[in-house]
Amino acid sequence: MNANARGSRTSGKRASGKRERGSRARVLSIAGTDPSGGAGLMADLRTMAALGAYGMGVVTNAVAQNTQGVRAVLAVPSSSVRAQLEAVSDDVTIDGVKIGMLGGVETIETVRAWLEAFGSRRPPVVLDPVMISTSGTRLLDEDAVFALHKLLCSGLIDVVTPNIPELAALCEWAVPKDWEGVRELAIEFAGESGAKVYAKSGHLESSDDRTDALVSWDQAKSEARIDEFAGTLVETQNTHGTGCTLSSALATFAAQGSGWVKAARRAKSFMNGAIAHADELHVGHGHGPIDQLWNTTYDVGNE
Repeated sequence: MNANARGSRTSGKRASGKRERGSRARVLSIAGTDPSGGAGLMADLRTMAALGAYGMGVVTNAVAQNTQGVRAVLAVPSSSVRAQLEAVSDDVTIDGVKIGMLGGVETIETVRAWLEAFGSRRPPVVLDPVMISTSGTRLLDEDAVFALHKLLCSGLIDVVTPNIPELAALCEWAVPKDWEGVRELAIEFAGESGAKVYAKSGHLESSDDRTDALVSWDQAKSEARIDEFAGTLVETQNTHGTGCTLSSALATFAAQGSGWVKAARRAKSFMNGAIAHADELHVGHGHGPIDQLWNTTYDVGNE
């Protein structure tokens, strides 16, 4: 039987079944690449491995970047993204999904249709809306932003992890300058979308406090629930890949069975350690990556 014939037997299906006790959670990243290893799919897979999960990846964009910036982005055709998604889900039971850089409207719609096909068997999904870079550069055109907004309000996304400029763009508000403003925006978007919002304080310059929060909206009670997670500023320029790491950690902990509040608390703690150890990596000459392997013991071969 040739490869095409084998593929046709599983096309359109989703592998089903529960994770066996003691087995590794199987977590899929849908994201762009980073050849310097600090962000995107590479950071996601390293995070998943550090946390004891089996990571898988679907490439949406081939990105030429390093610690000093992005040089070029080549979008993978949506037909190829669809083929990758189906190849994985036709065969492997997926316990959690992290979505990162999607790009154009066609790719966003492809991912949405793939998630819809799971029906009631959809695994936990975390989406990091890669819309605006840390430097303030917009990464999506208006049509793609609209399509991404629809995906976030579709009921298919459990948690969204925007940075502060992205959260402001999703709400069409001005960028807040303090934590109270960030919380207000998170409540606004949680109520609008139905998704939980992991609000991040990393872009705030007014304080050394780096408290984050998971914000959810209770439709029945018409009120927000806010769970906060403490953190303090670490003096380092090496913060490349923080958004990717946080969202993939969230997806991994959820895939392993943690409720969302516990998953968020554990992800924040993991991030605190990864940033604190970032300067030990010595990768690149710009904004280097954080160390997802900070709590991993291994033999580097030095005697």
